[in-house]
Amino acid sequence: MIIDFHTHIFAPRVIHNRERYIQADPCFAMLYNSPRTRLASAEELLDSMDKHSIDMSVVCGIGWTAHELCVEANDYTLEAIAQYPKRLLGLASIQPAAGDKALQELERCVKGGVKGIGEIRPDIYSLDMTHDSLWTPLANMLTERGLIWLCHASEPVGHPYPGKGELTPEILYPFIRRYPGLKIVLAHWGGGLPFYALMPEVKAALANTWFDTAASPFLYDPAVYRQAIDIVGADRILFGSDYPLMPQSRPLKEIDSLALTGDMKSRILGGNAQRLWT
Repeated sequence: MIIDFHTHIFAPRVIHNRERYIQADPCFAMLYNSPRTRLASAEELLDSMDKHSIDMSVVCGIGWTAHELCVEANDYTLEAIAQYPKRLLGLASIQPAAGDKALQELERCVKGGVKGIGEIRPDIYSLDMTHDSLWTPLANMLTERGLIWLCHASEPVGHPYPGKGELTPEILYPFIRRYPGLKIVLAHWGGGLPFYALMPEVKAALANTWFDTAASPFLYDPAVYRQAIDIVGADRILFGSDYPLMPQSRPLKEIDSLALTGDMKSRILGGNAQRLWT
C-alpha cells in the first residue's frame, strides 16, 4: 500500500476566492500569494492518486492564524474524509492560542475521524514553543488518544523559499524532549534533524519521532534517503509529496531510482504510516 503522508486540499470556495484568504490570513498569503502556486480540491487530489497508484493520502491543514479559519478548513477536511473514507485520512488545523476553543475544536475533529493535527506552524503564529501552557493541553490530549502531531520544519541553512519559516532543529528538539510520549511527525525531513541522531542522546530522544519527505526534490539530493536510513532507520521515514506543490509522481520516481531493498521501500511508502495509526 502506498500512502502519501503530506498533502493539502482546499474547499472550492477557497480556491475560487484566493485573494480574500490572502487578505485574511498571513500563513495562507505567505504560501499562496502567487497565482502560479496551485490549490487543489479533494477530487483533484484523488485524480492524482489514481493516476500514480497511491492508495491513501493524509490531508493536512496549514498554519491558519485565526481559530475561525481553522474551523472553516476543518469543515472541509471532515467532509472530504467522510466522503472518501478509504482514500483520505485527515489532520486538523488548530490554533493553540485559542485555548479551550482549540481543545474543543480538536475534540470535534477527532469525533469526525481525524488522526491528529497538522501542519502546525508556531513560527507563523509567533508562539513560543517553550510556552508549556499553550502546548501541553494539546500534547496531552493527543498523547492520551495516540494521535499525531505533524509540524512544519525548516533548514537552518540553504536557499530561501516561500514558507520556509524558522522551525529549525534547535527549536524543535527541546519540544520533542518535553513530550516523549507524543507521536511527532516533522515535515520536510525535520529541517535536517535526523542527521543529529548521530549523537546518541539525540537518537534516544527521537524514539517517538518520524520524518516525512514532503517537498524533498526541492530541498535535498536524493542521497538524503540513504543517509537518513543509515542514521535513523527506514522505519522512521514517511513518504510525503506536499501535493499540489509538486506532482506525486516526482518523489515516487526519486524513490524508485534509489534501488532500496523491498522492505525499506515498503516501509517508507506506506508501512510506517499504517503502524502510526495503531
